Amino acid sequence: MTALPHARLGAEGVTVGYADRVVLDNLDVSIPTGVITTVIGPNGCGKSTLLRTLSRLLKPRHGTVLLDGHDIARLKTKDVAKKMGLLPQTPIAPEGLTVADLVARGRHPHQNWLRQWSSDDADIVARALEMTGVTDLAHRPVDSLSGGQRQRVWISMTLAQGTDLLLLDEPTTYLDLAHAIDVIDLVDDLHESGTTIVMVLHDLNLAVRYSDNLIVMKAGAIVAQGHPSEVITSELLLDTFSLQAKVIDDPVSERPLIVPIGRTHVVPQSE
Repeated sequence: MTALPHARLGAEGVTVGYADRVVLDNLDVSIPTGVITTVIGPNGCGKSTLLRTLSRLLKPRHGTVLLDGHDIARLKTKDVAKKMGLLPQTPIAPEGLTVADLVARGRHPHQNWLRQWSSDDADIVARALEMTGVTDLAHRPVDSLSGGQRQRVWISMTLAQGTDLLLLDEPTTYLDLAHAIDVIDLVDDLHESGTTIVMVLHDLNLAVRYSDNLIVMKAGAIVAQGHPSEVITSELLLDTFSLQAKVIDDPVSERPLIVPIGRTHVVPQSE
């Protein structure tokens, strides 16, 4: 098995399912390095399954996931954690755990009986707290924070792992628009600092505005991949999401802007 070109992470011919149900069938995907890749698609199309497969949380029935050219299934868990950080949907911290203690857990992959906690670890945790703007929350229990604050703290923990490859499954779930943009702005900052990002989003316009690579899924298959300006069309939205929409130029980002058309605004065709 050879490495996918220009990609640290990818999959070749993966088939993944639950019990008798196949979700991904002989799927190939390559994640470009150094950009934000966002997976979009209707509910139940396999977005989160793909992310969980790429992160080794799910084992393919067939096919291979490659990380830096190596079969991820053959790598040690600690070695994977040193290279790739994962923020799953709705993560839960133990009751009463403080922000500082949670973020410090991101250093566990780098420790063993020969290498215990050091001043370097403390510096990395402090930097992760600072990068996500949660230093002033360090001594507060995680379960006392707002949704937006908690998402920043969880991202801070993944940053403390010291990886430059970050997978995020629905990082804006349950957040209002202001907090969602705040979190995605943070993700964009991480990308600007050199982190390769792979995330799943439901908000199509956020995905278009912040991503350089979109993966569009339907029924467990990839139906389109590329830059948003090349991928997003009214036809694709109708075929993939059953969504009638007009695609216009976003006056802020100069990227496509999706304007949904509800049934009451459809102009009937004249006979």
